[in-house]
Amino acid sequence: MSTQEQVITTSPFDKVKWFLAIALLAAAVYANHYFVDSGMLVRVGSILGLIATGLAVGLSTFKGKAAMAFAKEARIEARKVVWPTRTETIQTTLIIVLAVTVVALLLYGLDWILVKLISLVTVRG
Repeated sequence: MSTQEQVITTSPFDKVKWFLAIALLAAAVYANHYFVDSGMLVRVGSILGLIATGLAVGLSTFKGKAAMAFAKEARIEARKVVWPTRTETIQTTLIIVLAVTVVALLLYGLDWILVKLISLVTVRG
């Protein structure tokens, strides 16, 4: 078996980008407080702008690009899933409800029997 070594090529500015991204997201939180008396359009626009900019900066890093690649691959794999039909879903749900009901009744019966046995042993009369 051969093992493949993964070469990580990070930019020297990745730490600066992460700091900037976190600072922009923190600025969005502060903007929510700062623009509390301003119009709703200004408040929402500034918050969304700061969040979008922070995410864009975060996604421009090596880990951000890797996360985007993973998300794209996950979406491709999700498209390959064969989802059950409505009839199959209803039938499976009914089977599970029936199985849970049977097990619940069995446990109730076992509990009832154990309570009666213990009461016979412990009750003196």
